[in-house]
Amino acid sequence: MNRTVRNIRNVRTVRTAVCAAVVLGLAVGLGACSETVDQVDKAVDETYEVTYEVTGTSVDEIQFHAGGGKAMDPEIETVKSPELPWRKTVTLRGIMPPAVMPIALDEDGADVTCSITYKGKVIKEAEGEGLVTAGGCVAGSPVTG
Repeated sequence: MNRTVRNIRNVRTVRTAVCAAVVLGLAVGLGACSETVDQVDKAVDETYEVTYEVTGTSVDEIQFHAGGGKAMDPEIETVKSPELPWRKTVTLRGIMPPAVMPIALDEDGADVTCSITYKGKVIKEAEGEGLVTAGGCVAGSPVTG
């Protein structure tokens, strides 16, 4: 019977040590996470401006993120029958990606270039020819990187 009591005490001691180690690990881990969460919160609340530009021929419409909606589910605004070259500066927030998508339905193809500029520097540029979409630019948020 004495042996059973010692085994139960040993099990309790090991269980207590394991629980203490887990609690210590969680406390240290959550401390590191709270710093990361603070950085993410700051990045999400920060705003930034980008300028979209579309040049070329035969663009039927331009779709772009203009700052509405949620960061990972932005509302898309549309300009139908845009006059080219087209340029628009928008204010986005946090991790919302800047994006501009010119759409061309010309059967003979269209020659289109789009770009996204942040603080005077082009962060994304693309060009394309062809039916339906003649190029599109999507960049990562410059405030998170």
